Amino acid sequence: MKAVKYIVILLLYSATGFGQTDSVKLPAKKIDVTIDSSRQKDVGDLLQQLLQKKLFQDKTEKHKKINISVIPSAGYTLTTGFAADLTGNGEFFTTKNHNENPSVVDGDLSYDVKKQKIFVSRSEIWSEKNDYKFTSDIRWQEFPENTYGIGTTTTPAQADPLLFYYLKVYTTMYKKIIPNADYYLGLGYNLDFHYNITEEGNLDHTISDFKKYGGETRSTSSGLNLNFLFDSRTNTINPLTGIYANITYTQNLSALGSNTTWEALQFDFRKYLKLSPYSNNVLALWTFAWLTKGNPPYLDLPYTSGDTFNNTGRGYIQGRFTGRNMLYVESEYRFGITKNGLIGGVLFMNAESLAEYQTNNFKKIAPAAGTGLRIKINKHSNTNVAIDYGFGVDGSHGFFVNLGEAF
Repeated sequence: MKAVKYIVILLLYSATGFGQTDSVKLPAKKIDVTIDSSRQKDVGDLLQQLLQKKLFQDKTEKHKKINISVIPSAGYTLTTGFAADLTGNGEFFTTKNHNENPSVVDGDLSYDVKKQKIFVSRSEIWSEKNDYKFTSDIRWQEFPENTYGIGTTTTPAQADPLLFYYLKVYTTMYKKIIPNADYYLGLGYNLDFHYNITEEGNLDHTISDFKKYGGETRSTSSGLNLNFLFDSRTNTINPLTGIYANITYTQNLSALGSNTTWEALQFDFRKYLKLSPYSNNVLALWTFAWLTKGNPPYLDLPYTSGDTFNNTGRGYIQGRFTGRNMLYVESEYRFGITKNGLIGGVLFMNAESLAEYQTNNFKKIAPAAGTGLRIKINKHSNTNVAIDYGFGVDGSHGFFVNLGEAF
């Protein structure tokens, strides 16, 4: 896949004026080892300076309830082609005392030249003293997308264009199980519904793995999930310290409407190492495993960029590799470029392997690496616009854009 140059990000509106006064006010049981980002500069400050007028109310005047960041953008990525996109997130506390982690709700609405229409809404809500955590992931997509077959040994010549509609509803409630600690158990419900699925066939005119696997025109996976969570991060948008570990077991049941009864197990581990007490430079580490048992529908198999925030495998188009099981690792160094915190950068490397068709063995590792730029869009929630360029094997390379960090 060959990507052309990313065209432009239009920072048309940065609603930094809705933020509370102190982005690093944390639960009392946690030690604040961050540098106060509210003393730095963000895009709102830059626009205010350039226009020589007060665009937003002074954030230090009065304690407010929510930080909102909104970014209309236009550009080109491997997954979307040329696209128009509206992305935003809101960070807030659920109590007046702020004795819990900041809660986050984000959303994304996009349309591109591939006629992909996407609406996504995700949330992570913390209760008082972090006793409960509520998460949701809701999305609807009309999604023309290439699939390349099962395994990591597939080639771009095996691209098989699929068109499908997709409804996803995931929701989980977590309960703290050890007082004054960050351990949780969660129970929730998962729905993956794909419909009106059609394929064009492999570009090299071979029989596609999609057709070999069953070639269904619609599929439903509906089941319950059980979670174990440890989360010591104090900012989920841009973690500077802490550990995140989540083990999720999902049982999809025919009795709940699934095509078949099948199981999935995900292990997600992330660690953030703050390298100096005098800066926000961070080494971030990520390990992710996604295993299945039974007969999942083809479009519910593990795949590149199939995690919650679609960020695994920077360097490859979404869905480039698919398999019954997936192993993934990534590391990223995040560093400041300007002293005022407005501009930063990253260097990253990742590697993934997906099980081969029928044998279910791991035969090949697909590495990728890249670099990126960070622009502070909201200093109070420490939210960055992330613009990354990654490259992998078989000539794959392109731009990847996020509101917030990749992980």
